[in-house]
Amino acid sequence: MQESTQSKQSARRRGPVRITVPSRSDRFLAKFTEVIGGPLGRHSAPGQINPGLFTVERVLIIMTVIGSLLMLLAKNPCRVNGWGGSNPYDYFCYTDWVPLFGARGFADNPFAPFAAGADFEYPVLMSAVASVVSALVPQVETGRSLIFFDMNLLLVSVLWLITVLCTMKMCGRRPWDAAFVAIAPGIILTGSINWDMWAVALLAGGMLAFARGHSIGAGVLIGLGTAMKIYPFFILGAILVLALRTGRWSVFVKTAGFAAGTWALVNLPYALAFPSSFAYFFSFSSERGAGLSSFWHVWNIGAKYELVPFLAPETISRLGIGLFFLCCVGVAVLALAAPERPRVASLAFLIIASFVMVNKVYSPQFIVWLIPLFALALPRWKEFTAWMLVEVAHFYGLWAYLGSFGDDKDIHKTFPELGYVLLVFAHMIMLGFLMYRVVRTVLDPLQDPVRIVGQDDPQAGGFAGADDKFTLSALRGKAPRKEQVG
Repeated sequence: MQESTQSKQSARRRGPVRITVPSRSDRFLAKFTEVIGGPLGRHSAPGQINPGLFTVERVLIIMTVIGSLLMLLAKNPCRVNGWGGSNPYDYFCYTDWVPLFGARGFADNPFAPFAAGADFEYPVLMSAVASVVSALVPQVETGRSLIFFDMNLLLVSVLWLITVLCTMKMCGRRPWDAAFVAIAPGIILTGSINWDMWAVALLAGGMLAFARGHSIGAGVLIGLGTAMKIYPFFILGAILVLALRTGRWSVFVKTAGFAAGTWALVNLPYALAFPSSFAYFFSFSSERGAGLSSFWHVWNIGAKYELVPFLAPETISRLGIGLFFLCCVGVAVLALAAPERPRVASLAFLIIASFVMVNKVYSPQFIVWLIPLFALALPRWKEFTAWMLVEVAHFYGLWAYLGSFGDDKDIHKTFPELGYVLLVFAHMIMLGFLMYRVVRTVLDPLQDPVRIVGQDDPQAGGFAGADDKFTLSALRGKAPRKEQVG
């Protein structure tokens, strides 16, 4: 405790910390700076001098606003021509918001998910968000579904900005890493498909609270995120294994306890008032078949041609849960065998990416879950650019594939099923490669772009400075010599 206090006092005496800029620390990005004079010079001191009007935060805000406008532009063909027929597939502008507004009863009753016998297939907090937004839609004769879409898109833009700023504040000496989130093509194209950005922003806020040592606040935000979408819950696995390694169990107990308590406070009233409606989300999730772009969907495409046996939904659920459990065990072993305490973001990325890979559903918008975690776990522009190119190709290929099922389509002019299958494998292989790269940074900290600039773990929170209490010593190698670059 005394050493920690002394280090804080020393930091205050040093003043502003010199930050790392992408053009100087990322060789791939530096190649593209020649037209503006090349990378930032060695004698400059970003973070220690006044940048004037264009601070990092303001530039990131501008980038996110531009990204939001591009997101609106991507959906504009459907805003102009409507979401009827094959328009969402032909114009690549599909969204769940418009069809759900009519099909799930929001047009007649804004709080339809909370009525007896409701069949809204989303978690409670997401149902509440959808209901509140639909209640704000004015009672006009036409265009209500378009207003519903525009209101949701505006909220998603705000949530995107919150996520960017939270990511920036978690990056320590590398605030520009939040630019991965601000200009991500994956968010531009898929952020307005569903309400996933609510969970993304809540998790980002929870991770920021955790990074600053506020375990209770982190637990509350993670609990709210889990009530919106299940995936924020999985970050508790990363906190659990770090608690096991460091012996700081109070950090995990507080965070997990308040996350569970918050989730229960949100869900229990609804579960008690409408038990059948509450249970519908869970029954729907277990009984639904393989989702588009998942490995299981491609498997069952093969079954259609009698290449492999068909897998029923319940079989896929069991296999998915089993494989995810094995992945989590693998991440735990990695974390306990690593030569240095792994970073929170690295473990969180591996766990959530594993869930996406083996889950029965791999919706296009799931990429927005991973982009902020990638910015924290593996902030490298070369890998990010390749990933986004693959995901953009998959995005357009998916809608072209779905559009080929229209009755008025010429089968000789439609997107081939084989092309769709290859794109699904491509985006899964690319994600697997990113997971491999993150594993390499855990096993060899000298390959970690965050640690080589002189940081330990900006998101460590209560684990910062902790000594190892339990590791798999037999599997550990010799810790590499630390080096720092400016």
